[in-house]
Amino acid sequence: MTEMVYGSMPMAATEPVLPRWWRTIDKWSMTCILVLFGIGLLLGLAASVPLATRNGLEPFYYVQRQAFFGGMAVIAMLGTSMLSPDMVRRLGVIGFAGAFFALALLPVFGTDFGKGAVRWFSLGFASVQPSEFLKPGFVILCAWLMAASQDLNGPPGKTISFAITLTIVGFLALQPDFGQAALILFAWGVMYFIAGAPMILIIMVVGLVGFGAMFAYNSSEHFARRIDGFLTPDLDPRTQLGYAANAIQEGGFFGVGVGEGQVKWSLPDAHTDFIIAVAAEEYGLVLVLCIIALYGTVVVRSLFRLMRERDPFIRLGGTGLACIFGVQAMINMGVAVRLLPAKGMTLPFVSYGGSSVIAAGITLGMLLAFTRSRPQGQIGDILFKRGR
Repeated sequence: MTEMVYGSMPMAATEPVLPRWWRTIDKWSMTCILVLFGIGLLLGLAASVPLATRNGLEPFYYVQRQAFFGGMAVIAMLGTSMLSPDMVRRLGVIGFAGAFFALALLPVFGTDFGKGAVRWFSLGFASVQPSEFLKPGFVILCAWLMAASQDLNGPPGKTISFAITLTIVGFLALQPDFGQAALILFAWGVMYFIAGAPMILIIMVVGLVGFGAMFAYNSSEHFARRIDGFLTPDLDPRTQLGYAANAIQEGGFFGVGVGEGQVKWSLPDAHTDFIIAVAAEEYGLVLVLCIIALYGTVVVRSLFRLMRERDPFIRLGGTGLACIFGVQAMINMGVAVRLLPAKGMTLPFVSYGGSSVIAAGITLGMLLAFTRSRPQGQIGDILFKRGR
């Protein structure tokens, strides 16, 4: 009766979730990520068999685990990429709180698995590295604080984010894990620069990082040993860096052949930190360049799409996620060719590891959610209107 008198209420036509997600997602970036995961499984077939043999396990034990964790990572990535920016913010803040609490408990309940750095919780059937899950949540939280500080009467978000950054770096230095600490500082610095940081403050932060590196060198035998090994002109061929450098040289342009590489039998971390050495030896420079191109495509396409974004939170958070993903890959490959000191950092979505691959899936899912196409004007339109 009401409809006869007043007419029916207009209903907004809503597009189903999956078609809308498929229409707005960056398909090129998603394809590159899935190809990286496929390459990781391919390299795992070669790199992890010697480790399984040494440990008395089935030859493809670690490959099966990598496929399982990788499948979980892909599901997490696709599910997260369907979320709205507000939901990503809530997920990131909650995830940060949980990961930070776990990070604070590491000195008491953590283990080092004989590697000299207390970074993991041992669960018996698996291990968890809290710092891997901390990174995406940290980026989201800092982006939210910095974006809120730009509002009228907003909180001092930049100052709060800097205090949070120093606290996290302190906990990571206690492990010690200076590689992840440097990655956290880099992500914060990139977002802070984009948010409009004065150059004098950036210079002060760089000086603080230099002072911290000197302090770490003088106070941490673990850190000093890695720096000394990196700076020495004579590379010991029996070290991990020596084996990796020799494998890369042996691989040449096209590699020695599938399954013919020898570095996987010598390197204890061939399936994690030095997976790129296995790729270079067996498949040559061709595959290495393809891997670099895949990482570069994801980062560059994401940054270009974020340049058109009007929401400062999305722009800051997406940039931080893209940079932390790309720089971690650059650090891992830089260590293998001795451009950087050893960091103990995995190659995202390629190296073996439950925590690292699942955390990378969450990170990339958030990035894909931020870079989805949205019905909005170009940011250039706003700048053009202000100029008239």
